[in-house]
Amino acid sequence: VQDWKIEKSIFLVQTDTTAGFLSKDRELLAKRKKRNPRKKFLQVTSSLKYAKSMGRVPKEQRRYFRYSKKRSFIFRNGLSVRVVKEGEHFHFLNRYGAFFSSSANLSGEKFQRDLAIRLADIVVEDNRGFFEASPSQIVKLGKKRIKRLR
Repeated sequence: VQDWKIEKSIFLVQTDTTAGFLSKDRELLAKRKKRNPRKKFLQVTSSLKYAKSMGRVPKEQRRYFRYSKKRSFIFRNGLSVRVVKEGEHFHFLNRYGAFFSSSANLSGEKFQRDLAIRLADIVVEDNRGFFEASPSQIVKLGKKRIKRLR
């Protein structure tokens, strides 16, 4: 995929948890999903270094952050990130970098394969196909505590 296409495209991919949309452009992603553009998006990456650059991880929680799998983190500054460390999704992120991520459906609705394919610019399907599975856990990092939101 050419670099100029990556910047202004929405990808439909099977993530490590569920079928999802990825894009470098959050406004385009919000528009396609018919989602409130002010609502923040999760950023997904394969780089722990990039994730740490988004916000501060308190010293007591660094090990938890580093070794977590299928878990999304919300920093105190309001930004959220998930680091993917293995599998097919890891290889995709490792090659193309960090993306804004969302489930592959319209806001508040269930996954529909045909609709998801129509909304995406580029469909990346591997041998697993597309399926809706349980989403990642979401935790908020506080100064001293970790609060589980989902």
